[in-house]
Amino acid sequence: MKPREAKRAITDGAYDELFFTLYGQASPLQKERYLALIDTYTETFGGEDDIAVFSAPGRTEIGGNHTDHNRGRVLAGSVDLDVIAVASKTSDSVAHVYSKGFAPDDVDLDDQRVYPAEQGHSAALLRGIARALDERGYKRGGYKAVTVSNVPRGSGVSSSAAFEVLLTTIQNAFYNDNKIPAIEVAKISQYAERAYFGKPCGLMDQAACAVGGICMFDFADEANPTVTPVPFRFDQSGYKLCLVSVGGDHSDLTDAYAAIPARMKQVAGCFGKEFLNEVTLEDLTKHISSVREKCGDDAVLAALHFLRETERVPLEREALLAGDFPRFLKLVTASGHSSFEYLQNVLVPRENACQGAAIALFYAAELLADRGAWRIHGGGFGGTTQNFVPDDLVPAFRETMDGVFGEGACHVLLIRPVGPVQVI
Repeated sequence: MKPREAKRAITDGAYDELFFTLYGQASPLQKERYLALIDTYTETFGGEDDIAVFSAPGRTEIGGNHTDHNRGRVLAGSVDLDVIAVASKTSDSVAHVYSKGFAPDDVDLDDQRVYPAEQGHSAALLRGIARALDERGYKRGGYKAVTVSNVPRGSGVSSSAAFEVLLTTIQNAFYNDNKIPAIEVAKISQYAERAYFGKPCGLMDQAACAVGGICMFDFADEANPTVTPVPFRFDQSGYKLCLVSVGGDHSDLTDAYAAIPARMKQVAGCFGKEFLNEVTLEDLTKHISSVREKCGDDAVLAALHFLRETERVPLEREALLAGDFPRFLKLVTASGHSSFEYLQNVLVPRENACQGAAIALFYAAELLADRGAWRIHGGGFGGTTQNFVPDDLVPAFRETMDGVFGEGACHVLLIRPVGPVQVI
């Protein structure tokens, strides 16, 4: 479809039903967003290409804080914030990707060397995805694309995973007839982030973005994680999912994030295991004196958090399936306490740091009391808190959080029922 034809179809309402699925409404603002990106494509590459339009969602971790990397369980869902792309297939091996707010990338995908200067930049992801596709026997090729995201960076909603999944989805559509399974899309994206981008992430972020909806993920077999859909409608629960971005700077905290899985694996090593999911609380309690001596108490506390947190995830799923939302809220808050008190990934570990997450959790507890739930979200260390807020308290909650952290700090999200899609 030519760009002008795509714009006409969007304007005439041809995709309103899909927009309703993705965003909860056929919002004029979303239509304007897509129309503007098509204009950006024509300004960048011209208006005569046959284009396709894609969307890949961000994600929210509902339960299972820092459990995926030690092969535990996670409850997660895709959200209505997303990265979108207008793209066209080319006949060469070069990916031309121009993302709003970033320097353009023109990367020959046949060159799959790891360049240290590209770590932390999208060019590394393009090379990593190409390498992963080749190694798994999939096809790949060149394309031209412009992208724009409304997934806030540093918000804990996985802007990087959404972008990776988007790039992999373009390759899936253009060169593989959409035959790459969702969990493979996630693994390809994770490989690029770990091996080329330089971030030691687990699989949860990419899996939640790629699968869509609410799912329980069990990473005991990381090569073949178990994915269990959870058919629950948060929009019919009487509660809103609110994320609060506290404005923390994550730029120099990679070591703090990496230390968490390392500590857990250190404890697992005391039992001759590689990952903590192979250790029980009874094992740890029986030998805790020697483990404390070998690993230190920070590692022991991280292990204690993991062992209880990974058990909490199926209980959260069961509560949702049973329609027992009060029980679910208690489990979420218990998760929040465990992250704060035992995993200790709320306070930023440096002098004079922004400790906004702790402040946000204080106000959430004051405002919601026994009517809601609150916890650190994602990696932690000052980024984002997750809150389940009764519908009638949402205006006051948002006003307070925006007052403390700035206008727009409180994001009211919808769970999106699908993962990445080709819109046009």
